[in-house]
Amino acid sequence: MSLPPLRVNSRIAIARSELRWNFVRSSGPGGQNVNKVNSKVQLRWSVRQTSALPEPVRERMLSRYARRINERGELLIASQRYRDQARNVADCLAKLRELVLAVASPPRQRKTTAPPRRAREQRLSDKRATAEKKRRRAPPPADE
Repeated sequence: MSLPPLRVNSRIAIARSELRWNFVRSSGPGGQNVNKVNSKVQLRWSVRQTSALPEPVRERMLSRYARRINERGELLIASQRYRDQARNVADCLAKLRELVLAVASPPRQRKTTAPPRRAREQRLSDKRATAEKKRRRAPPPADE
């Protein structure tokens, strides 16, 4: 039985066969169970070699998350939020979906606009008021 792909949006779906899982012992609370259950989940996904991402999305992913991607081009996501493995697997998948969704659409280009005339006038009047305040603090000029 093959699992359905991870749906990010209508255009991007990541095949489960591209995801590699490691299960290790978790730190933190758990009592005696913490020493015998591998509940921490590590997900590895090769961003460079995946066929799920269009090229512009892959480039944005590689540049935005460069610190999270290792030298082999793998994104590492870990979860130990919950005490059971299945919930941590679901948490890793949710984290991966959020990361890809954040770079799925291109950033909007900023339209350059000039500041309004009122804002320029206000800035200059504030500047004059500050200069006047500081000028009044100065000692009076010495008369010769």
